[in-house]
Amino acid sequence: MNVLLRAEGLVLELGARRVVDGVSLELRGGEWTALVGPNGAGKSSLLTLLAGLRRPAAGRITLLDRELDAWPLRARAAQLAWLAQQGAAEGEIAARDVVALGRLPRHGLLGAPDAADHAAIDAAMRETECSAFAARRLATLSGGERQRVLLARALAVEPRVLLLDEPGSFLDPPHQRTLLAGLVARARAGAAVLAVLHDLNAALAADRVLVLDAGRLVADAPPHDAAMRATLIEVFRHAFSIEPVAPAGGDGRTRWVALPSL
Repeated sequence: MNVLLRAEGLVLELGARRVVDGVSLELRGGEWTALVGPNGAGKSSLLTLLAGLRRPAAGRITLLDRELDAWPLRARAAQLAWLAQQGAAEGEIAARDVVALGRLPRHGLLGAPDAADHAAIDAAMRETECSAFAARRLATLSGGERQRVLLARALAVEPRVLLLDEPGSFLDPPHQRTLLAGLVARARAGAAVLAVLHDLNAALAADRVLVLDAGRLVADAPPHDAAMRATLIEVFRHAFSIEPVAPAGGDGRTRWVALPSL
């Protein structure tokens, strides 16, 4: 798999606190990766560094083998899309118009959307199951509906790298399943997908799991890696065990589930 985004020795300091501490990682095309860790571990802070929203105190990031800071903003936005943990989603703008904002890096503020833009918008809304309320104003949508619109906006970019901070927030189980299926499909089509997740069972369905603790990356391995699972349990202070379950699909791959330790 080709490396689309690489981070080396990232450090971020907020006041006297080092919230990201020497993190190095690679995001590869064709792979979706879950980022997990306790509250305050630095997950969202790390994602903002990778998205170029903050400058690291030390370290470097390359996107498609080019320094992230060297990319013109519009060109970078066409290659890398980011969804915040609590994205702004209020006002009288229609849902479809919000999703259409994801195409701005492609045609610019003054450019007119073309057939490819409309097709990408429609596909993203179908994928996130928000086509039915395309004409509704954001103020009239539920939290889960707004989250699906914001996710569709990120998907409409059709980026090579997709960074998502808690994309399952406010989503019910059927829509969480749709979300994960969409992430898998995007990765299999060649994108690199990184999602911060609090749902450990969803994270254990990823190709790779990154475990962050106190700003440090303490594990980076697929779910079947015993050392990664042991580290995950340790970081969360043995609040759960991780158990294998029989394969339910046709791929024969063992699934792993986190069970609360009561």
